[in-house]
Amino acid sequence: MQINIMGTRGIPAAHGGFETFAEELALFLVSQGHEVLVYCQNDHGESGVWKEDHWRGIKRRFFAPKSLGPRGTIEFDWACTRDVLRQPGVDLVLGYNTAVFSVAQRLRGRCVYMNMDGIEWKRAKWSLWAKVWFFLNEVIGANIVNVPIADHPEIARHVRKRCLKNPVVIPYGANPIEHADETALSEFGLGKDSFLVSIARIEPENSILELVRAFSSISTDKKLVVLGRFDGDNPYHNSVKKAASENVCFPGAIYDPEKVSALRYYCRAYLHGHQVGGTNPSLVEALGAGNAVIAHSNPFNRWVAGSDQFFFSDEVELREILDFVLSENTKLAAARHAAKKRHAENFLWEDVLVQYEKLLTTQFTKRQIKLART
Repeated sequence: MQINIMGTRGIPAAHGGFETFAEELALFLVSQGHEVLVYCQNDHGESGVWKEDHWRGIKRRFFAPKSLGPRGTIEFDWACTRDVLRQPGVDLVLGYNTAVFSVAQRLRGRCVYMNMDGIEWKRAKWSLWAKVWFFLNEVIGANIVNVPIADHPEIARHVRKRCLKNPVVIPYGANPIEHADETALSEFGLGKDSFLVSIARIEPENSILELVRAFSSISTDKKLVVLGRFDGDNPYHNSVKKAASENVCFPGAIYDPEKVSALRYYCRAYLHGHQVGGTNPSLVEALGAGNAVIAHSNPFNRWVAGSDQFFFSDEVELREILDFVLSENTKLAAARHAAKKRHAENFLWEDVLVQYEKLLTTQFTKRQIKLART
């Protein structure tokens, strides 16, 4: 059968969690004998023109929208929706940001699965109109698709309030990091176990300012490495840098997987300040690297990281935890062991992808049998 993957910028992954997931899932499905089509956004091609190729056995269809930014994304999603109506198979839509377009798929009788992502309309960075748009699309998506998918039990509970359907819970995955090139640390002037790391968008809801401020208030020879893209015109970004002591490093956004793996694998602990969202890819990857985790205390992070990690509710608690983690080795080792165990039991890619294949093929087969009987 053919499975059509929509809602990402495309593969191979270069932009974020959904792209990584789309790549992992597409490659796995092809290895299992399925035909896979992934829609890819082409920001540098001729506007309004479709192009097609094959990459590692996966069919890719590229479309270049006329506009840039959010408007361009909406144009791209609408073009993909119109195109997929002519394709065979089932549709997997990643994210509900333009779920209203999936009405067209359902009106044509297509089988549509939708990963409901995080609770996007609650994010502080969006304007009122953007929040209204996301909220309406969340409600539409939850109600019109055949099967809503949640990557976290809390997301499933949230979606259940919006519709009568019972979402299927399948978490995000990550590959374990068993080793990394220690020499990659030299570029940053770091050594094994000499630093803590945070990998996140530099946004208030990710508690970056609190992380930097708390760490900077501590007397230590350890470093804090904050990975993320900084914009000199962004007031919040500037406030983060202003709060930093000389022991805080800002190398920017790094996309080299070997460097990122080394920073994860050799850090003393991973800092995760995300306050909203489902199963965050960066947190799952930290578990896969065997990191001790210091995370914001909320149901999302507590379920993913497990009870053996360190959680803070405010800056005072965070400072106390940092003091403890920077000096204590026994409980740190226990947290690292628990992280690897938690990852192996819940977030291995092979387990996640098998669940997706079973869902996509089983539900489609049931639907075909039902149609044959009518």
